[in-house]
Amino acid sequence: MTNSIFTRRNMDMNKLSRNFLNALVVIALLGMSVLDANAGDDKRRGTAGASQLLVPVTARSASLGTSMTSGLTGMNGLEALYANPAGLALNKGTAAIFSRMDYVADIGVNYFGVAQNFGNNNIAFTVNSWDFGDIPLQTEESPEISSVTYNASFITAGLSYARVFTDRISAGATFKVVSESIDDVSASAVAVDMGMTYVVGETGLRLGVALKNIGTDIQYSGVGLTQQVQLPSQPGNATNNALTFESEGVELPSLLNFGVSYTRQMAESAVLTVLGNFRSNSFDQDQYSSGVELGLFDMLYLRGGLDIIGDNDLSFFTGTNFGAGVDLDLSGTRLQIDYALRSTDYFSNVSMITAAVSL
Repeated sequence: MTNSIFTRRNMDMNKLSRNFLNALVVIALLGMSVLDANAGDDKRRGTAGASQLLVPVTARSASLGTSMTSGLTGMNGLEALYANPAGLALNKGTAAIFSRMDYVADIGVNYFGVAQNFGNNNIAFTVNSWDFGDIPLQTEESPEISSVTYNASFITAGLSYARVFTDRISAGATFKVVSESIDDVSASAVAVDMGMTYVVGETGLRLGVALKNIGTDIQYSGVGLTQQVQLPSQPGNATNNALTFESEGVELPSLLNFGVSYTRQMAESAVLTVLGNFRSNSFDQDQYSSGVELGLFDMLYLRGGLDIIGDNDLSFFTGTNFGAGVDLDLSGTRLQIDYALRSTDYFSNVSMITAAVSL
């Protein structure tokens, strides 16, 4: 009787493993078909729009070299959304997160999200906002810098859903609206992210795959693209004609992530996690990243990460990332505070701080 139970359980686990592998293959094939054979092609670099979608928005993901596609046990699910929407399944209750990044050239980036668990299901709403401050207005007629300014902004709002199918397999998707505006010109697009994670039993090994930024072209429009001109055949005193320049739409920076992480208890009070990730970019160089996290007393965390691309001269980031964080249990309320530093060339280093609360 006991042997039959174990046999049935092993058969079920093998079936689940095959189902995950089949789903992984489907996502991978879908990703390859979307990215097509030109992924990573030098000729496509810089031809995508909304490149802000590629920038990590939380301190933990940035400090680990953007290698969290597989997720990490114990992390806030809202942190995992950037790399893989299936990571939202890590949320076990009510959660909220706020992150602030001081980007290059005095650009501020804010990220906010809330999530709620319903048994095996999770939903979340997130907003990522870029603030460029006041920009001096310069025109063809008045190229000198004056006190007249205008504003620009990037806003991405996302609605995410994740489900835990078994104690090993989770899947999720994020539907998001991307909006950009500068002065009196704006653009928008809609996109979807989808992914899965798989826990390899009690081995400490996690696997993840995610397809991101699959959506419509982003195309600018507005009165800022209209100019008053005279046709060459018109006399000098003729009334000006309104000429509208049509902006060509550009694709979003789609990509495919494959990630793995391994966690091991090093001592009674120390846990070490090693992560690795491969990103196939449709409009840029393919990227390899890795990260290491050392947890002490389930409270203090030290992190480091590395991003590797084929030609580092095409990025102002050096590829090295560092971070630290604390995880506090305040009478049943979990408070996580993390800090990250990304080193750069030519600019001041990029720093960010993230605070997350779980109930």
